[in-house]
Formats: sequence, structure tokens, C-alpha cells
Amino acid sequence: MSLLILFAIPFFIATLLGEAWLRRRRNMGFDVRDGWTSVGLGVGNLLINLAIQGVQLGISTFLFEYRVVDLGTGPLAWALLILADDFVFYWAHRVSHECRFFWATHEAHHSSEQYTLTTAVRQPWTHLPVLIFWMPLPLLGFRPEMILVAHTISLIYQYWIHTELVGRVGPLEWVLNTPSHHRVHHGSNARYIDKNHGGIFIIWDRLFGTFQVEDEPVVYGLTKPLARRDIFTVAFNEWIAIARDLTRARGLSQAAHLVFGHPARLAREREAAAAPPTNRAISLDERLPSP
Repeated sequence: MSLLILFAIPFFIATLLGEAWLRRRRNMGFDVRDGWTSVGLGVGNLLINLAIQGVQLGISTFLFEYRVVDLGTGPLAWALLILADDFVFYWAHRVSHECRFFWATHEAHHSSEQYTLTTAVRQPWTHLPVLIFWMPLPLLGFRPEMILVAHTISLIYQYWIHTELVGRVGPLEWVLNTPSHHRVHHGSNARYIDKNHGGIFIIWDRLFGTFQVEDEPVVYGLTKPLARRDIFTVAFNEWIAIARDLTRARGLSQAAHLVFGHPARLAREREAAAAPPTNRAISLDERLPSP
């Protein structure tokens, strides 16, 4: 694990406490229980990363042997890597919203109905499959240890954008991911769903059509809130739901659809299937168009 995260922990603790105090002072509210759930998930994520980053480093080191070029360790290599890492993050993040298999991991991060710095540390415990998106980077000539550092820099940057205490930041809004942009990403409003997937930069969303400006109050959390808020339900809820759905799948095709389909479309299909059938006759007045 990059030592950057360990050095950042005292800063995280101080700012988490400071934000909670400011929110209370400004009568914005702060759900302490939800905050502790987020912190617990963050601590678990940190410990799990000790093993996962070891796996990632081993695989990346193997792939680096087959690199097409060696980009070295100079300033240009770092600049290219920060851009490349953020580009990969954008697509990994976007797919995590559009494919249920990856959403099962990412759902935990979106499950809080408050938006504070504690939400930033509300990280998943089952994120090993997402690492596949970063595997091309060592083949392109980026050194494995540099990739881990770049990814850590991205995570640290994204910490500060999880707050309601910072408004818009002027011209930087055009290039960087900001609290305003990321509030949109955490919204369950219809116009905000699956928007603003960038990590450090917002340019990928502008380029690929997933950008949305913050233009209405944000409703945070999932479109269907979790029935329970304990740490294990938050961490594994969607995986359990997938397993339950698979027991009712009729054939491989339906099973694949249930695992890899778009979460929002699958939710609509479940709602339609659960809706009671209507056999009521439609009157002539209902069939005729309104004047």
C-alpha cells in the first residue's frame, strides 16, 4: 500500500471531525451512526487493500515484462500516468454504475443518505474485480509501483470533493472534478443518475456525454434505500441480492442478464414483474384522447 494514505490519515481524522462540528454549528445535521458505518467500511477497505494491492503489484509486475515501451520515471511519465490513471478510473467507475456485477461492489459507496467527508471513506470491501481495468497500464510502459502511487493520489484528491461545505470553484469547474460535480454523482435524482464519473478530472465526462451540472437540490443515497444500515448489509447487500436472483434464474441467458445487466433497467424489470396485473376494462372515455 502506498505510504501516502498512511500519511494522510491524521488529516482525514481532523477534517472529518471539523466538518461534523461545522455542520452542527450551521444546523445542517450530521448522522453520527451513518458516519461510523462509513468509517468502519473505510478501515475495512484499508486492511483489505493490504492484500489486494499485493496481488495488483504482482500481476502488474508480470505484465510489465511484456510492455510495448518503457516510459521511465521522469516528469513526463508521471504526467501521462496521472492522465491515464484518471481515464481508466472514469471507465471503471462508469462501468461500475452500468453493470450490476461491478455495481455490487460500488453500491456501498453510494448508500449513505448524507453527503459528508465520511462518505469519502465509505469504501467497498469487494473491489478486487475492478482492478482488471488497470491491467493495460503496465503493458503501456507505466511502472507497477508508480501505478499504485498514481491511484492513491487520485483517491486522496477525491476525499475533499465529498462535502456540502464547498460551493463552486470558478473556472476550475471546467477541468477538475469538484464538490459540486461530485454531489451530482451521488444524487438519486433522475437527471443525476449515472453522471460525472471522473476522478481528478471532469474532462472525460464532458467528452463522453456523462456530464451534468448541479442545477437542482441533490437527493443523496440509493433510489431504493437499504432496509438495514449495519456495516455488513451495506458491504454485501447487492451481492446477496444477486445470489438470491440467481436461484430463480431460468437458464444461463437470464442468469447472465441478472448478473451483468444495467442495475437501473433490472430494477425497473423487477418493479414491473411485481406490479399486480390489471384486468379492468378500459372505458370508451379513457380510450379517447383528451380535448
